[in-house]
Amino acid sequence: MTFRMARKNSQTNQAPINEYSREAKSGEYSQTRKNRGRKKILTIVGVVALALVLVGAGVGFAFVGSISGKLHSGVDDDLLAALTDTARPEDPFYMLLLGVDKSESRENSDKYAGDSFRSDSMILARIDPQERKVTMVSLHRDTMIDMGANGTQKLNAAHAIGGPAYAVKVVSEMAGVPISHYAEIDFDGFKAAVDALGGVEVDVPMAIDDSHVGGHVDAGLQTLNGKQALMVCRSRHAYDAYGDGDRYRAANQRLVLGAIAKKLLNSDIPTITNTISTVAEYVTTDYNVADAVGLAVCMRGLDPSTDIYTAMEPTTSEYINEVWYEHLNEAAWQTMMQRVDQGLPPTESTVVDETGSVLESNGDGSTASKYGGSNSSSSTSGSAASESATSNLDHNGLVVVKNGCGTDGVAAAAGTEIQTLGWNVEVGAADDYEYKRTLIVYDDLNRADEAEEIARTIGCGRVIKNDGTYNVESDLLVVIGPDYQ
Repeated sequence: MTFRMARKNSQTNQAPINEYSREAKSGEYSQTRKNRGRKKILTIVGVVALALVLVGAGVGFAFVGSISGKLHSGVDDDLLAALTDTARPEDPFYMLLLGVDKSESRENSDKYAGDSFRSDSMILARIDPQERKVTMVSLHRDTMIDMGANGTQKLNAAHAIGGPAYAVKVVSEMAGVPISHYAEIDFDGFKAAVDALGGVEVDVPMAIDDSHVGGHVDAGLQTLNGKQALMVCRSRHAYDAYGDGDRYRAANQRLVLGAIAKKLLNSDIPTITNTISTVAEYVTTDYNVADAVGLAVCMRGLDPSTDIYTAMEPTTSEYINEVWYEHLNEAAWQTMMQRVDQGLPPTESTVVDETGSVLESNGDGSTASKYGGSNSSSSTSGSAASESATSNLDHNGLVVVKNGCGTDGVAAAAGTEIQTLGWNVEVGAADDYEYKRTLIVYDDLNRADEAEEIARTIGCGRVIKNDGTYNVESDLLVVIGPDYQ
């Protein structure tokens, strides 16, 4: 994996994106990094797992020193200036993790010549060394963001526009938290790390059959090699029948990262050593390995099933000029980030949907419970936080519920559930029975939260802003698909 990771002195944190300080002169690099070093995160692979195994394996100082040179290459001053230092080594801190759609084959391909590679996978992680807790909140790459002079863009455009430093700046402002570290991964590095471990054991929620990512992976508990693990982490079209696949892809990424961490923590010394050597080839950071070992001492004993919290940023979809965007649900997002910043799970409950995907985890160790009324599409992610933000809505309008799948009684059943929220409901048949999934459609952006509440109540559905495709003569239109149970 290619990583770029760094930090900065807090006094320069507010500098404009193109006016970062240049205090880390090349001749002073090692000592400056050492003096400013505190907690150091080496890799997204299991978040802290690489540092953990360095301690567990008793890796000697000479070996640690030999890989430090590899880790220190490629850090630029703009990124250092964008990151915020932490007061004490034991304090919680945030790290931005980016997966970039880059590989050697893509770099050498005429198809991608001249392209800026995209940050298709984005995770904001909070690391708490004292409590031995890790929180991973996936960020939707299609989130609509006002980037000032750069105009309105999708979130993943930040990396293409201004590189890692600008991505850090944009996400920090969006989340309202300081970001102390950054990590960047590409396809080749991810595969190499998994293969160095001899594969990782993953309970794949459902079969992945997606030509866009290179083929097929069976469902169920199995050992995945690097190529297969990457396919699981990249696939979203395999979930087209269940909603926007980005939410499922993000859940799978967190699932595989947890599996990698577990495998690292239980590997023998030769495997650990080989993995560290392999990953170091793809890691660039301003820390030395000794700093990471200090963190590892604090984090030893982390259990991925109980000590890693996961969720996805709550958004609502809108189709604009033939492009899908995700609108950040501000109230739900603030609720989620307040919980995260307090060291709580992002959501109150663990959410496992009908595909078996763990969409949200509150660290209860559960992999089979389904949060009542949770939505199964990416457009209503962050359901527990959204529920808190919308539970006091005053419904006094009309919802039309239509049967779009042909199963007798589904519109009436869903309508009864929606009525419990206080809505007036009319039930009928859709224009046809070929809908692949349930849709909750609104015209007025002020109805977005109410549409999400309905999705949670009926346990499924993709919330979308009407682009003129649907004839919505009520406050909200619900078309029931085969995903409703």
